[in-house]
Amino acid sequence: MKLTSDEVAVALGPASPERPDLAAAFRVLPSPYMVIDRQLRYVEVNDAYCAVVERSRETLLGRNLFDLFPNPGPAGRRLKESFERVLATGQPDSIPLIPYPIERPASRGGGFEMRYWSAAHVPLFDRAGRPAFVMQNTVDVTELQRLKEIAYGPGSDALPPAPGEKDILLRAQEVQALNQSLLQESQGLRDLFMQAPGFMAVVTGPELRFALVNHAYLQLIGHRQVIGRTVAEALPEVIEQGFAELLGKVMHESEPFVGQAVGVRLQRAPGLPLEERFLDFIYQPILGPDGVAWGVFIEGSDVTARVLAERQQKLLLDELNHRVKNTLATVQSIASQTLRTTTDAATFREAFEARLMALSATHDLLTATSWRSAAVRDVLLGEVRPHGDERYTLDGPDVALAPAQAVALGLLVHELSTNAAKYGALSTGAGHVAVAWTVEDDALDLTWSETGGPPVAPPSRRGFGSRLIERSLEGSLGGRASLDFAPGGLVCRVSLPLGRTG
Repeated sequence: MKLTSDEVAVALGPASPERPDLAAAFRVLPSPYMVIDRQLRYVEVNDAYCAVVERSRETLLGRNLFDLFPNPGPAGRRLKESFERVLATGQPDSIPLIPYPIERPASRGGGFEMRYWSAAHVPLFDRAGRPAFVMQNTVDVTELQRLKEIAYGPGSDALPPAPGEKDILLRAQEVQALNQSLLQESQGLRDLFMQAPGFMAVVTGPELRFALVNHAYLQLIGHRQVIGRTVAEALPEVIEQGFAELLGKVMHESEPFVGQAVGVRLQRAPGLPLEERFLDFIYQPILGPDGVAWGVFIEGSDVTARVLAERQQKLLLDELNHRVKNTLATVQSIASQTLRTTTDAATFREAFEARLMALSATHDLLTATSWRSAAVRDVLLGEVRPHGDERYTLDGPDVALAPAQAVALGLLVHELSTNAAKYGALSTGAGHVAVAWTVEDDALDLTWSETGGPPVAPPSRRGFGSRLIERSLEGSLGGRASLDFAPGGLVCRVSLPLGRTG
């Protein structure tokens, strides 16, 4: 049924008990609507239309559309030709996608902002049945178009319509169906964008203003409100780190930038200090039809956990390399000294294997604590326990030794217990070993005392064991050991600074 302009005026007339206020309903429709006459002057607009074009109703009514929104280019001609077709044929017409710049008000800095629209035009007839007005319903699909350009590249507005889209657009008079289709497509793309596991954002214009950000990006920056703000305003801490300058370079040169494990310091919560994160990312320029970048697409992932794990792995490998070198040096020294003090292969093998087992036992203690420390008592027990619980007493506080200290003390105690078993208190059934230690001024003082064994006399020559006992704690450990060959039994006194780790 054709609706004349008079009938429209009557329909939009004052409300009555029998009729709702259709004029008020038109004004509050959520989708933008406007009506122009044959001279393309505004006759009526609703509130949604005023909001989209950022103009008041009073500044629009009676004014020519193209005077207010001039566009001598192809987009302006397409729009005017569509109006003229409707007025000439009396048939609805539609424009699926039309780029059309809108002048920004002074409150937003002035200038023009490129927007993308989908428009459906429906004729309104006078009493003679002639098209007298055009009612336009517009949908701002700028966000949809920018997402398409990100997904498909420049010129995506020229892509063939999706299945069913052509039929929908041909039924332009079914305005609500067209709007719903566009909204669903826009929402679908937006959902994919917002829920992507990697962070994404779009900044536009030479001022690098945020136009789009997804949930992952918001999580990265501490859920700050950034839409409509420049990078400098929204993330001031990244300016001195060079990221805004890098974005500007990508925009100016229209060349992408790829960063791998790049460190950035971000304030992820108000009042908290900057937190270092590591990112893999790409800055991809978004090019217009003229080949000039109008924005930058930011995409990437937070790889902080990976970077920290790699650093920890390198630290562990360096520490392992250090320990292996130290252990090999210790083994080399044991082999060399043992060889000097033995006369045959069997004796060498027995002494060398025993000392290696002592070294291995201390390593086992350290391994149990992830090579952090070993207790003095545990180091002692590893050497004296095999001789029987009644053969020794241990008296001292709990003290933790650093790895290098534990290794040195373990070798020292092994030599003492071996000598005691061969020549000293543990070589007879009545002998006894007492070990006591204290801690004073952050230093371990330990005394090994043998009683009940055969008479003791100083050795005629000093073998490897004696030299190891007296020298094992020197050097980087800063300790010392002394042997007292008293007649009643050997006494060894040890002093070892606990604050040094070697």
